[in-house]
Formats: sequence, C-alpha cells, structure tokens
Amino acid sequence: MYKIVLFLILFLSCVFPQDAAVLPVPDAGLEEFADSVVTIGEVSVVGKKAQEIIKPQSISGAELERLNSLSVADALRYFSGVQIKDYGGIGGIKTVNIRSMGTNHVGVFYNGMQLGNAQNGQVDLGRYSLDNVEEISLYNGQKSDIFQSAKDFSTSSAIYITTKRPRFKSDERFHFTGQFRTGSFGLVNPSILWEQKLTDKMYLSANMEYTNANGRYKFRYKRLQLDGAVAYDTTAVRHNGDVEALRTEASLYGFIPDGKWSINGYFYTSERGIPGAIVNNVFRHGERQWDKAAFGQGAFEKKFSDLYEMKIAGKFAWDYSNFLRDDPKELYLNNHYYQQEIYLSVANLFNINDWWKVSASFDGQMNKMNADLTDFAYPIRWTELASIATSFNFDKVNVQANLLGIFIQESTRSKKTYTASPNRKELSPAIFFSYHPIGDGGLGINGFFKRIFRMPTFNDLYYTEIGNANLRPEKTWQYDLGVTYDKAFNHKFFDAFSLRIDVYYNEVTDKIVAYPTGQQFRWTMLNLGKVRIGGAETSARIAAHILDVKLGLNLQYTYQKACDYTDREDAFYGDQIPYTPLHSGSVSFFSGWKGWELGYCFIYTGERYNEQENIRYNYEQPWYTHDMSLSKAFSIKKCAFKVTGELNNIFNQAYEVIHNYPMPGRNFKISLKVIL
Repeated sequence: MYKIVLFLILFLSCVFPQDAAVLPVPDAGLEEFADSVVTIGEVSVVGKKAQEIIKPQSISGAELERLNSLSVADALRYFSGVQIKDYGGIGGIKTVNIRSMGTNHVGVFYNGMQLGNAQNGQVDLGRYSLDNVEEISLYNGQKSDIFQSAKDFSTSSAIYITTKRPRFKSDERFHFTGQFRTGSFGLVNPSILWEQKLTDKMYLSANMEYTNANGRYKFRYKRLQLDGAVAYDTTAVRHNGDVEALRTEASLYGFIPDGKWSINGYFYTSERGIPGAIVNNVFRHGERQWDKAAFGQGAFEKKFSDLYEMKIAGKFAWDYSNFLRDDPKELYLNNHYYQQEIYLSVANLFNINDWWKVSASFDGQMNKMNADLTDFAYPIRWTELASIATSFNFDKVNVQANLLGIFIQESTRSKKTYTASPNRKELSPAIFFSYHPIGDGGLGINGFFKRIFRMPTFNDLYYTEIGNANLRPEKTWQYDLGVTYDKAFNHKFFDAFSLRIDVYYNEVTDKIVAYPTGQQFRWTMLNLGKVRIGGAETSARIAAHILDVKLGLNLQYTYQKACDYTDREDAFYGDQIPYTPLHSGSVSFFSGWKGWELGYCFIYTGERYNEQENIRYNYEQPWYTHDMSLSKAFSIKKCAFKVTGELNNIFNQAYEVIHNYPMPGRNFKISLKVIL
C-alpha cells in the first residue's frame, strides 16, 4: 500500500508544482568542435551552468555528422574504453560494454531518463538513429553533477543521448530538415525533422525516420584446424538480415521564469530477420523478430530562489517483442513478451553558498513483465532510490560525494511455480574530485571512487528451469585517476589542443554466470564470478587551419587487462575475459574548405578470445576498418543542401566482432540533406 501512496505523492508533485514567475531559459548551447557554431536568438540565460568535475567523452554537432554512422552504437565505437557487441548487418543487434564490466552495468539515458529493459538488462543501441541526435556523452562512474535524479547515480557508467532542441532567430518561425540515404544492402532511409516556434516561450519538434534494407552482403567464411589446416574456406551471401523499421518522436519545450519544462513522446516498430551464427557451413536461419516500443516522458525544472532549485520527471514505457523460430531443423518457438515501466523522480538542490551545494533526490519505479510462456513467473519489481549528495567548488579544487540507497521488492504471479527474489537494500557511495593547479582549464588532475551494483534481470531470476530467484546483486568497485590538458592557441596554424589520460582499476564480484548442474544439459544461474580489470585510456584532439582550410585530428587508444579470478581450479583462471582486446583505438581526421568536407576514420580492435580459455582454438584475430566520406554544402536562395558520399571498410577486410557473425565488407552510402 505504501508504494501506491508514494507514487500518488510523486504524481501530485508533478501536476501541481509551486507557483513561479516566467523568463525564457533555453538549454545552454553544447560545446562543439572548433568549426561548429550554434546560434541562439532572442533568449536570456539565467543562472550558472553546472560545473562538471570530470568532463565526459562527447561527440556533437558537425563532428557527429562526419562519423559515417547510422546509429548511436556506431558512433560510440570512437570512444575509448568501449567494446561494441555487433551481431552483423544493418539490422543486427548492437549493445555496448564499457571498461569490461558488462553490458548490464551501462546506463543509457535518453533526454535525461534511463532506457530500461528489465527482461535482460540490455539496450539495443541500433534502434536509436543519429538523425535527431544533438550530442552523445559517455561518463565513467556517473555524471559529475549533483543536481540530478537518484537514477543518475545508480550505474557503473552512463551514456547520455540528447536529441536536437529547437533554436530560432528572432525572425524565424519554423525549421524543416529532410534527409534521404541509400546505399549498400538495399538501404532506403528517409527522415524528416520539423521544428515550430509556437510562441516565444514554447517550441515544438517532430521527427520521423523509416529504414528498409535487405541486409544481404557477401562474406568470406574461413576456419582452420588446430594444426593449421584449412577446415572451411568459402564465400557466401548473408541472408535473413533484412530490417524494416519506423521511428517517430514528438517533443514540446516550454520556458518559464527561472525554469523550463519538456514533454517527449517516442514510438518505434520494426521487423527483422535474425541471421544467426555461421556454424558448420549452415548459412541460413529462420528466426524473425518483431519489436514495438513506446514511451512518454516529461520533465519540469525550476529555480525558486538563490537557495533552492527543483527538478521533477516522470515516464511511462511499454515494450513488446515477438520471437519466431520456424525452422524445420530446430525446435519451433513463437514467444511474445510484454514489459511496462512507470518512473517518477524529484530532485532538490540547495545552494548553501557560492562554493557549497547539497542535493537530495528520490525516485520510484515499477517494472512488470508478461509473456505467453507455459508456467511463466509474471514478475513485478518495485524500486525506490534515495540519494544525498554534496559538492565543494573552489578555484582549483572541486569535490563531490554522494550516497545512494536502493530498495527493491519483487513478487511473482505464479507463486506455486516461482519464489520471488528476496527484498534488497543496498547503499552505494561515490567520491569524485578534480584539481586544476593553474585555475580553470589548462592542466587538470581528477579521479573517483565508486561502489555500485546491478540487480539480476528477470531472465536471470525466472527463466524457465535455469533461473535462480536467490541470486545476489552483481557488485562493482571502481577506481580512476586521470590527467587532462586543454589549450587554445592564437597561432597561424594551431587552434586548440586537448589531451586526456586515465588509468583505472575495476573489480566485479558475485558475477552472475550460467553454470552446469549435476544433470547433463541442465544449467542454472549462480553468483560465481570475480573479474579484475585494469587499464589505461588516452585521447587527444588537435584543431588547426591552413589559410581557409580547417583541420581536425582525434586519436583514441585503450589498453585493458580484464581477467577472470573466480576459481583457481578453473583452466581459465587469470585469463583475459571473452571479447576484451588488450589494445584498441581509433583515428579520425577531417578537413573543411568552403563547404567541402573530407573525413577519414580508422578503427582498430586487437586480438581477443571468444571463450573463457585463452587457447588457440578460441583465438580471434584483430580487425580494423578504414572509412572515408566527402560532402559538399551549398545554398540555393533560402534553402541549404548537403550531399555526402561515404565509403566504409575501404579495403574490404573480412572480420567478425562476435565469433561466427561475419561483418559486411566494402559498402557505401549516399545522402542528401535539405534544410529550410
């Protein structure tokens, strides 16, 4: 009963906020690369931008457009410390793993609110297009801002996706952007974006995108015996990788005195083939999947006085998926899954003085799952999160500390078949700091410590026959120390230079793994794993110019040792965990001149192993790709155009991100963008 009362209080707080006077305050402009300009018309910015103790890795604006990427997952490949699990093709599922702690430890936030999947804890980033994205930011630990929801403190690392916000000059009433892409794999990809200025204090944005592709591409399949003899070596065509998807979004933004509000609606539907693994010369698979996802979310932010500010946010999400296996050689499956989520949050900020701030946040969330499976558990999870945080900001030293309490209760409708997971109470502390010996900017030293956990997913707890309702949460300890250097130049060649180096150590305990039991072919989920992860990341950016030619160079490198220390009796004790390379990195370069832009990107992933034992049989070769793009922007009267040609995997390298899931060879895209 108290949970219902809690949600009612939060709901009433959202509907009846305290009175306030009005002054338009749009979002502050995003920090762009040297060649990007954001124009903001007829607005007043009130208050100071929140100071981040540790700056994230981020891509925005023109730089984001140059990455030859269709989805958010593709863009994240250029961040250090990130491993993308890509199951191949334009419609393949794409998930992200940061610093080898596991996909389930990554929080993905869309316009400030987390995308959830209580069933398996993974978010398919291939669903989220870049056409309506303004900025992507990656935070290790968490966003170093205390004025946020309790949910923002609850992940080991976080990806923030911010969609484009309307910005108008004084004489503008609307913007229209249309784009059409075509290319390899039978790609047809139109999208439109409409932005309307309803009043001086209210803007509307609507976006729609359609994707259709047959997903067919040639690949080389080669396998060697342990003695080096060729087992298989053939060229075939990847089938059942087609996709048809529609994404629509609509957002309303409003500004009030010393505050703002927003409402966002999202709908996605798709049908795709699941091409499956290539094993023993079997190239065709019959699996299909249908997905539907919808959510509505809103946020209200208000500064009531110099002492007190408040944020209120809420969300309702609904997800449906249908998995069909209609292959005469395999067991027939036709399963339907339904998920619902309700989320409400209140965050409070107290500005004690210029250098000391305190925040308190409280969130409530309900996750529910249904399916048409025999003896399904029908689980319901209630989660309450409460955080208290403080920050001290001086000229050279900034410190932030927070304590998060998480309280979880679960129940199942099939009580005779399933026992619900026991209630959980966990406390998670974190400390962040930065030191600038010469004041703001320039040289900086920063670091953090954080202890956090992730709850087992519904699949871990209740999956038929192998689920284990007594699983403990998977815990992580994170330690990070970094150095940053930023410098702007007034030079005939150099414009700006930035360098970032981080060393880190992570430890994951009570790792949830599938483990064989006494009976043959019977498995269960157990807390057995312990992983120790140490690594170093470095990134550098250089902006320069030669006369009217603008130049930019980005470099990323990651060294990572992530080893399994679960059981000394295991043959793989101390071995590198699957799909984690020791070395990885990327290089991206661009030049711009009078509307022309040339871009080049190189991505490298070193040798890995596809199973726990680091033996020759499980060895995965390094892979790398070279991509290039050329674009031209021009105007005809009041209409702006941009034509782009892209050539990816220029040297047609055959490679696999996941074992037995071949990736495409050389491919191209051509796009036309029109802006009114």
